[in-house]
Amino acid sequence: MVFQGEILSVAALLDAARSTPAATPPAPVGPRHTVSQNAAACRALLADGETLDACWRFGVLQTLDDYTSVLRRGGPDLAATMFDDEPPRTGSTQLDAALAALAEYLADRDGWPTPAWARDPSRRTTTWYPAVPAIFRAEAARESPEAFRRRGILITSRSLARA
Repeated sequence: MVFQGEILSVAALLDAARSTPAATPPAPVGPRHTVSQNAAACRALLADGETLDACWRFGVLQTLDDYTSVLRRGGPDLAATMFDDEPPRTGSTQLDAALAALAEYLADRDGWPTPAWARDPSRRTTTWYPAVPAIFRAEAARESPEAFRRRGILITSRSLARA
């Protein structure tokens, strides 16, 4: 097969690029998942016998990943909508506290109001170290962000670090 098109100079290609109108970026896509949806999924996972650590990874870290994606695409106001609806109770006081802590932590970090449901005093637990090996528990006790610490959730500074 032989090329049958026209070969343009670099100058001609640049001229063509300058004369082409700029594309209008698409409107931001809203959240695909919300904290309420992820909490309901955690409730089902727990009912199926999954561990609290597995639900931490799905319920909290997946919510954080979803939030970060929406934040990058649409900014903090759009990302905050993921936390508008109060999540159903998961059946685990630890997870319920962690989801409230995540909402407050992100609200404080990114400058949007903490949802009322996240301030509910019943969304607390006794001390829980989600997915924190025993060797790192002293570190977690020192480093846990205040929003998590007040709810009994102790995590290391790396616990919320995502790729």
